[in-house]
Amino acid sequence: MAATKLAVLESRLTALEAELAKLKREAAMPTILPLPWWEERWGLFDDDPDYEKAMELGRQYRESLRPKPARGKSSKKATKPKSARNGKR
Repeated sequence: MAATKLAVLESRLTALEAELAKLKREAAMPTILPLPWWEERWGLFDDDPDYEKAMELGRQYRESLRPKPARGKSSKKATKPKSARNGKR
């Protein structure tokens, strides 16, 4: 019985030693993480006139979507007529 327990322990120890050696090899290898996508593209369009033009056109388009104030009217909120403020109609 003692011989079988010893054999089991030896096989477990051999497996543990192999796993430890594998982990040490992996830990010794330098890990190179991929760059995030935005860092890979950083500066790709530096001083590119086409890119600058595209950015300007995009800005103009976004501004065209904003509501424009009505001409001749104040941008302040409309106030109630005096008669409505005093409780009169």
